[in-house]
Amino acid sequence: MNLTKPQSSIFKDDTRFRVVVAGRRFGKTYLSTVELIRAALSGENKNCWYIAPTYKAAKEIAWGMLLEVVPQEYIAKTNETALTLTLANGSTISLKGAEKPDNLRGRALDFCVLDEFADMRKEAWFEVIRPSLSDRQGSAIFIGTPKGRNHFYDLWGRGVDKADGWSAFQYTTLEGGNVPASEIESARHDLDERTFTQEYEAKFVNYSGIIYYNFSREESTAKNSEDIGQVHIGMDFNLDPMSAVVMVRKGQVLHVIDEIVMFGSNTDEMASEIKERYNVKNVTIYPDPACRQRKTSAGGRTDLSILQNAGFNVRVKNAHSAVRDRINAVNSRLRSADGLRHLLVDPRCKKTIESLERQTYKEGTSQPNKDGFDHMNDALGYAVEYLFPIRKQYEAPQPQRWT
Repeated sequence: MNLTKPQSSIFKDDTRFRVVVAGRRFGKTYLSTVELIRAALSGENKNCWYIAPTYKAAKEIAWGMLLEVVPQEYIAKTNETALTLTLANGSTISLKGAEKPDNLRGRALDFCVLDEFADMRKEAWFEVIRPSLSDRQGSAIFIGTPKGRNHFYDLWGRGVDKADGWSAFQYTTLEGGNVPASEIESARHDLDERTFTQEYEAKFVNYSGIIYYNFSREESTAKNSEDIGQVHIGMDFNLDPMSAVVMVRKGQVLHVIDEIVMFGSNTDEMASEIKERYNVKNVTIYPDPACRQRKTSAGGRTDLSILQNAGFNVRVKNAHSAVRDRINAVNSRLRSADGLRHLLVDPRCKKTIESLERQTYKEGTSQPNKDGFDHMNDALGYAVEYLFPIRKQYEAPQPQRWT
């Protein structure tokens, strides 16, 4: 197996519980796969799990890589429905989701990987997985990017303190060796300081309190002085209320110039209202990806089909991005790490300003409150994250071999 130097250091550590805090594109999934193979081949009838925050994420992230990395001559049976590989020695490697921790009860484990543990409920480990490791004195590796000072931070602290059976590792994206320095420097200019510190430098940032901490009424509000031509509209679908944020773009700067809030309404009425205000040919809408299935109007039509049939240009992702990515994208536009502001709001958009100022995280968690301020922020986030996504695609270099 080819491992980078940091991956090799983690792989060679024989501590029972290892906590790995790493920046984006460190190669967490590949390392997890190699760890699973080693554990499954360490003896007969071993039971090894890879656990992601959701079952869907486990399949999308790890299943393909697992099939690619495990030598075919080692595999006795493949069950894609159950996301399980049975090896020739009787050991199994299974992929699981932690969205319902109680569903993980009942199996004795020899080894498990908890990927992006910061995005899981803490009881998945403390109440379910940890007891499952006791019968066979199994081991575990926690790996992921920080997400505030939550339960992942607590376990990392145990490793830093070298508590009995615990160790900790922390690597930046640059130290991971899979991303060129030029790309990281580019990200530094694109992202706000707190997001860059968390996602690329792999440092724990306390995210309690206000979600959109980079919004400043003094510095983030300004009247639009440009002619209105092409408009970009982020849209969130709710009956109470339907919400839309209207923006114009000049280069890298987005300027919120209008907002639409409609209570007890539906997508047909929202489409009609937009037509009243703007030329259809000049409108691009970035709706909630749920619009592909969601129906808020009669006749069995989806919200997406209603917008398209109304003549609007619609840009929508196939699936939701992570909530944290949407929030980070907005914060990064509000103020980048080098102090520049690329998202401004017209003072007359009072609901948008109020929402950016007041939405908070649930106390003691990194989950946004659904307190009425979320609708405008979600609408804004769908457009901003589509136009300026946090996650970028590029080809990583081949890792060097370390022995």
